[in-house]
Amino acid sequence: MIFGKAPFKNCIVLGHVQDENGQKMSKSKGNAVDPFEALETYGADAIRWYFYTNSAPWLPNKFHGKAVTEGQRKFMGTLWNVYAFYVLYAEIDGFNPTAYKLEYTALSVMDKWLLSRLNSMVRDVDTNLENYRIPEAARALQDFTDEMSNWYVRRGRERYWAPGMPQDKINAYLTLYTALVTLAKAAAPMIPFMTEDIYQNLVRGVDKTAPESIHLCRFPEWDESRIDPKLEADMDEVLQIVVLGRAARNGSNRKNRQPLRVMYVQAENVLADYYTEIIRDELNLKSVEFVDKELDLVDYSFKPQLKTLGPKFGKRLGEVRNVLAALDGAAAKAELDETGFVTLALSDGEVKLPPEDLLIETSQKEGYFTVSDRGITVTLDINLTPELEEEGFVREIISKVQTQRKEAGFEVLDRIALTASGSAKLEAILTRNRAEIAVEVLADSVAVTEPAGFVKDWTINGEEAKIGVAKIS
Repeated sequence: MIFGKAPFKNCIVLGHVQDENGQKMSKSKGNAVDPFEALETYGADAIRWYFYTNSAPWLPNKFHGKAVTEGQRKFMGTLWNVYAFYVLYAEIDGFNPTAYKLEYTALSVMDKWLLSRLNSMVRDVDTNLENYRIPEAARALQDFTDEMSNWYVRRGRERYWAPGMPQDKINAYLTLYTALVTLAKAAAPMIPFMTEDIYQNLVRGVDKTAPESIHLCRFPEWDESRIDPKLEADMDEVLQIVVLGRAARNGSNRKNRQPLRVMYVQAENVLADYYTEIIRDELNLKSVEFVDKELDLVDYSFKPQLKTLGPKFGKRLGEVRNVLAALDGAAAKAELDETGFVTLALSDGEVKLPPEDLLIETSQKEGYFTVSDRGITVTLDINLTPELEEEGFVREIISKVQTQRKEAGFEVLDRIALTASGSAKLEAILTRNRAEIAVEVLADSVAVTEPAGFVKDWTINGEEAKIGVAKIS
């Protein structure tokens, strides 16, 4: 009215909110949701986040509690856990981020990767919001948070446990601090209350000259020089290989605590040694080897195609079946690929069978397990030597003792006395590896004797065991 023009640049008309079955909400149907009860139950941020991620604002939205809590868990819960992790260790070390400066050239590859992903995320969120792609902006925030938590923090926890304040620990703190504060600012328009809490503690808690609220800060700007597409692509490949390796372990029934000799990887991009070390560590492998082509680790067996060979051979079909079953599968497959047929020596002479006359079945070659997806193939050597098997037992024993420590209510740094008994095989393994086990579980003594203290029965890789843990005062 004052200036003779609309007070807005764009107007978004929201779609209807429906119940979980897509029906219009109404009191008469009994499917209406009281918004104030929903806010009290789930919180304003969680409800806002659900609407951002579910669909574009102008489309109808189905509203139900399970979907709200799922989004709350996947994004907000993960973000809060990373924030709590940082706060826990920063308080233990008395770390003040304003006392240090982030030196990019001194950072590890993982630090540079997280900062690259951070700047890519800010760019994607800003671009999507500018173009009213609300769910896409929310997904960029959620994907980054997941990567930060389940890859960067999980793989780097030990950096925060180092004694004192070495440079690598400072780099870890500063990188995570930068990521959390920048992420909070980018997410502030969507989850204003949680991000305000994070900002007040992380920023205002150490710098009273900072803007009074996160909502008085400028939206973050991305730094193109910090975006490394090659680094991000390589790490994406690492993640894909790790996922395939885990699938191979699951498919071959090999637990991750069981060390394995080697995994072969066939991929267009051969990764540098740093990345293969990550894969090796993640999948508990002695070695990771990139190969030029898929290894010949598949067995082939041949059977007659009855529809075509039945009329041709009649009573002689049984002989054809027996000769096919006796073939060297790999050699026959190679001949078929090269010549277009398989040659059989029958009692009355040779015959050549084309692919349409054959049923070819494939199976994993014994001792190996292969998984492929999106142009990458991994082959896991699942053969266990006595040394690898024993190493697997040791890791299982350590895991069981750590579980008992936790169940007994011991503190992280409590020293213990470890006692155990069980099968002859397990007792021998425990005796041979007592020094390694003692270091891992903070045991001042490891003895094969009648267990004492907090005692529990276990079955470890098929062997019976009884383990006792007692805190040393």
